[in-house]
Amino acid sequence: MGTGASKRTQDGSHAGEAPEEEEEYLDQGGGGQLYVSLKMENNYKLKKGELLPHVFGSVPLVGSWDPNKALSMERESTSMWELSFVVPPNHETLDFKFLLKSKYNTNAVYVVEEGPNRQLIGGALQGDARQALFRISSDEVLEYRVFIKADRVSPFDLAASWRAYQENLRPSAVRGIPDVSIGSVPEIGGENGSSASLELDLEHYVVPAPSASGPGYAANNTETPRSLSLTGVFTKSDGSTNSSYTFKDSGIPIDRSSKKEMEVVIPDSSKMYSSSGMVESKSVGTFSPFQKQDSQRGLFVDRGVGSPRLVKSSSSSAFSPEVRKETETKNSMPEAAGAVAAAAIADQMLGPKEDVHLAIVLVGLPARGKTFTAAKLTRYLRWLGHDTKHFNVGKYRRLKHGTNQTADFFRADNPEGMEARNEVAALAFDDMVSWMQEGGQVGIFDATNSTKKRRNMLMKMAEGKCKIIFLETICNDERIIERNIRLKIQQSPDYAEEPDFEAGCKDFKDRLSYYEKVYDPVEEGSYIKMIDMVSGHGGQIQVNNISGYLPGRIVFFLVNTHLTPRPILLTRHGESMDNLRGRIGGDHALSDAGELYAKKLGNFVEKRLKSERAASIWTSTLERTILTAAPISGFPKIQWRALDEIYAGVCDGMTYEEIKKNMPEEYEARKKDKLRYRYPRGESYLDVIQRLEPVIIELERQRAPVVVISHQAVLRALYAYFADRPLKEIPHIEMPLHTIIEIQMGVTGVQEKRYKLMD
Repeated sequence: MGTGASKRTQDGSHAGEAPEEEEEYLDQGGGGQLYVSLKMENNYKLKKGELLPHVFGSVPLVGSWDPNKALSMERESTSMWELSFVVPPNHETLDFKFLLKSKYNTNAVYVVEEGPNRQLIGGALQGDARQALFRISSDEVLEYRVFIKADRVSPFDLAASWRAYQENLRPSAVRGIPDVSIGSVPEIGGENGSSASLELDLEHYVVPAPSASGPGYAANNTETPRSLSLTGVFTKSDGSTNSSYTFKDSGIPIDRSSKKEMEVVIPDSSKMYSSSGMVESKSVGTFSPFQKQDSQRGLFVDRGVGSPRLVKSSSSSAFSPEVRKETETKNSMPEAAGAVAAAAIADQMLGPKEDVHLAIVLVGLPARGKTFTAAKLTRYLRWLGHDTKHFNVGKYRRLKHGTNQTADFFRADNPEGMEARNEVAALAFDDMVSWMQEGGQVGIFDATNSTKKRRNMLMKMAEGKCKIIFLETICNDERIIERNIRLKIQQSPDYAEEPDFEAGCKDFKDRLSYYEKVYDPVEEGSYIKMIDMVSGHGGQIQVNNISGYLPGRIVFFLVNTHLTPRPILLTRHGESMDNLRGRIGGDHALSDAGELYAKKLGNFVEKRLKSERAASIWTSTLERTILTAAPISGFPKIQWRALDEIYAGVCDGMTYEEIKKNMPEEYEARKKDKLRYRYPRGESYLDVIQRLEPVIIELERQRAPVVVISHQAVLRALYAYFADRPLKEIPHIEMPLHTIIEIQMGVTGVQEKRYKLMD
């Protein structure tokens, strides 16, 4: 820390010279408070239990010359120890000495350094600089190099350090714990309670999640077809209980998953043929039925890329152009930081036009996990900040041709079926390209695309508009294929009206056999092949002609994904002392309520994961998460620096009221854009997301349960990934204390369950 003030080291020289006027001003005691750093260095190999460096002295350092109250210096490296603190404005004369004593045995013998007391007045070291000499015995003397630095800094610069003085420099209770511990046993006395004394009925703690979005058919959550959008009133086609709907005045069937209010997209008038009642569809070179504008109803196909959308005014029956701001139609930077933003700049500055847009085209037989893989990849790329959308051709097919198509519709020797399937594929791809030209970055095109002819059609449509990478999913495990087929029959709208489950399975297997007869493995262009990767127990990834930042990230992500069901438990640490004071950041211990939560959490995890001995506990490196995990026994505990709370920089340790009062511009900037706002010398939410990417990859790779004990901002970002929440919502996601969010990952997608252990 520092503002260019004069710093004197142990040899009396200045570490950084300040102008004469500033130095004189500092010597007079103006310009903020002192931040003092004391360091000692030697090359002795001290073992556990041996004498370690400490500091004791007068107010404000300790307030007593009692060696038993000396402050332990923290190990900075193998040979360096350090202690830093803030000096109050009215007490800038320090009187202190170094001593050696056991860190683990407070009653052990101590050794005080030889020579007079050291004095630091107004940040200046008095007397001659000297090394610290400790006489262990008559013939053994230990010699330490001493480094003393003092900076005069502003109150805002001291925000991250003031708590050290407020808490009388109480050493962290968790220092010395290794980054990884296995089978550790908590040091809990009998008075703290046992499993039997705490409520263990897990269902007793269940609370509703914010949005009850259970498992569903992944294709239903994909991009809504804009070229087949409708508006108006829906009625049953025959008045029966059949869920196939007919749009009034059009006779176009639509599946039950469509919204009742959908946007009308009116084609360019130059493409409308009033005499024939047809409209040209450039994507397939054919004409589609067109209904005249009777009460603004009908099926309209808009192929005019870049033409203004027409929306109905709420106050008028006429349609008027919706004027888009110029900034909205341009290709904007991703909502990201770090490597993602750097890669986006490089792509836009150096790459060809089509490299700005990337189309991931799925290839594979049915029931090979294409849609599930596409959904996971979409979620990952969105979370990193890339504008990504998932286009599912099956959804287009069901919207245009209904949900009651039998296996014969998918035969290669059925010309009507082939034409219909190629048409909806072209419509979906054209929608994806149009969206890219409006600013989208990555399109996930989800279909079988199992023949070279189909893939050649797509590559021709993509020329000069986007770069295509084929993603082929191959599975040779009959058990997995059978499981996927049965899930398909359970979830797909194609079989929602089939009362006989086995009949549905037979029809789907017939469909699958028709695809197998004409299937052409990918051998052209840029491609990624995933071969038997779904189990997470090996398999192969083959890549061809893959280069660039984003394709590389995609390959890395796919290497680490699988379908093995397992829970991930997310929870904040127990309530800390800073939570009670309303202060952000810090590294303080738990309050009484926080300690109780730690015990309840230990019992909860022991019961919830009692049969999951391969589970692990992940914490940040901060004291409050490590103490929260302490009562959990029997599982490996791993500390992640990436799981540390968002760093508030100079605002660390302040309340939001203090920031509002003393730093109003920072307070307002954060209020306007919490996602991108970066604390001075600190982090933003986007920075947190970037450092959490390795955590996400490892969570995807794990096949056993993981308990993540971290902090509010970090857990907001992690939760947003699993819940597929937009980046702009991350800073506002509710993440209550003393609550466990269980994320269940498996073949049916992501499910959520919450447990509140304390009122």
